[in-house]
Amino acid sequence: MNTEQKLQWLPTSAKEMKERGWENADVILFSGDAYVDHPSFGAAVIGRLLESLGLKTAIVPQPNWRDDLRDFRKLGRPNLFFGISAGSMDSMVNHYTASKRLRSEDAYTPAGKAGARPDMPTVVYAQILKKLYPDVPVVIGGIEASLRRFTHYDYWKDSLQPSILAASGADMLIYGMGEKPLTDICRLLKKGVPFDRLTNVPQTAILRAQNETYATNSKWAEIVLHSHEQCLKDRKKHAENFRHIEEESNSIEAAKLIQQIGNQRLIVNPPYPPLTTKELDAVYELPFTRLPHPRYKGKEIPAYNMIRHSVTMHRGCFGGCAFCTISAHQGKFIISRSPESILKELDRVAEMPDFKGTISDLGGPSANMYAMKGKNQDICNRCKRASCAYPTICKNLNTDHTPLLKLYNATRKHAAIKHCFIGSGIRYDLCLHDTGNKTVNQANADYLETVVRHHVSGRFKVAPEHAADQVLHLMRKPSFKLFYELKQKFDQINRKNNLNQQLIPYFISSHPGCRLEDMAELAVATKQLDFKLEQVQDFTPTPMTLATTIYYTGYHPYSLEEVKTAKTESEKKSQNMFFFWYKKEFKEKIISTLRKIKRPDLIKRLYNL
Repeated sequence: MNTEQKLQWLPTSAKEMKERGWENADVILFSGDAYVDHPSFGAAVIGRLLESLGLKTAIVPQPNWRDDLRDFRKLGRPNLFFGISAGSMDSMVNHYTASKRLRSEDAYTPAGKAGARPDMPTVVYAQILKKLYPDVPVVIGGIEASLRRFTHYDYWKDSLQPSILAASGADMLIYGMGEKPLTDICRLLKKGVPFDRLTNVPQTAILRAQNETYATNSKWAEIVLHSHEQCLKDRKKHAENFRHIEEESNSIEAAKLIQQIGNQRLIVNPPYPPLTTKELDAVYELPFTRLPHPRYKGKEIPAYNMIRHSVTMHRGCFGGCAFCTISAHQGKFIISRSPESILKELDRVAEMPDFKGTISDLGGPSANMYAMKGKNQDICNRCKRASCAYPTICKNLNTDHTPLLKLYNATRKHAAIKHCFIGSGIRYDLCLHDTGNKTVNQANADYLETVVRHHVSGRFKVAPEHAADQVLHLMRKPSFKLFYELKQKFDQINRKNNLNQQLIPYFISSHPGCRLEDMAELAVATKQLDFKLEQVQDFTPTPMTLATTIYYTGYHPYSLEEVKTAKTESEKKSQNMFFFWYKKEFKEKIISTLRKIKRPDLIKRLYNL
């Protein structure tokens, strides 16, 4: 590959910077992921954004933190700041299973090799850079920083941790999707504003001494949370904090949040309004090569292989599931790309040399939330609900699937596309509920049939998560009755069109509030539906979710009522085995367990004994 071709990527070495004629860079990004120049990889998006602002931007992917730290020195000091992201996943989720076992692979590393990043790279990289370049500002961001911006429970350490901003020693934290705050930060820095004066940028967090004054926006309301030290002493106070954090994170007219940590104040400014369609389209128009950097010499990067022929239609998720971190990072408001932007990207994918005619996924966090928003935006502006779909679909939410149907129809007419699959998951409650509008109801019914007929690669994956309504209530998921309705319609569509598609449900055990009898009820329900489950998992407490807060504190943050949770390995195994009631090795143990909890009725329903 010649020099001109290599210049298509952001530079990753001093040699590549020199080839561009740079003595130094304006911004140097450090990432826990391999460098894949694709809009599904956060470091690439941020790098291309900074480049579009006229900044000389370089990236150091997966630096070696174990040796003499040459990777942290090789590009020198930037003119403006260092930027750090742990990668596309929280590093602890990336490294460890729900049972805290070390994973043997890392999908975001060449050849899937584990060990290319430390636990908590946000902290490790920041501490190294502050030691080497104490006078250079360090900005942390990405999902690891977003989820850990306040006092949070760390499942792997089994303890409450302070804001990652304090732990890392960084100068600023950007939470959520970083395009707007970074654009403003860079604009102000180029104007000559000192970095330590950037205290009133929305969607950022800073630390200041207790009595230190700082510039802020006088229009922002202010909520003072319980201090980190108070949360350590009283779990209920941590639960109370979570409600404020979640409500303000999901609000258009949000307040500034302040939390004391030792002798410092954590100041978290409210978020920017969501990007417009035009602004999001502009992100996807940035000059991505859509390929891994040549430094990897053709080694496969599993995460890239999964998405190389996929297209993202929107950001955000208004589901508000208790165990999910998407809205804590991307927000609950849906930001959709224009159909024109999506079709242009499909054209670019179709032109890739290795494209064989199959789009692996045309979706988003939930594939069928595209173009959905409030009918009356004023109502949305005042709303603080974490979910627009729980306990029922909001009456102000427009759930018309017509825009999706039009897009799907366009893909089927594309000359180079043979198959276009929807692989990112569908909220079936959005297309099954009665909107009160016959036209919309018909469009939503047509959507389900269209997906099953044309956009499923043999297996239609959905996530009811549980069968017991009291557990589903804590999960913020719809009643299992709706899954029965989906199954009935799915079977009808298959019969009508002579198809042989499979319905694959996802379930979670050991979720807060889930009891052994609830798992038995799930087993009975899946037996009646003739399912032998494959897609199952134990609940994993990840920072900044409702479920994790309940898991750690024992209280529901909104009611402050006590909620019991399976925590020990023995308790978790006892719940998990009910997924596999049909296997001989679990039968006697399940029967014994149900006798102990005095539920012989469930034994009869499960085994006809």
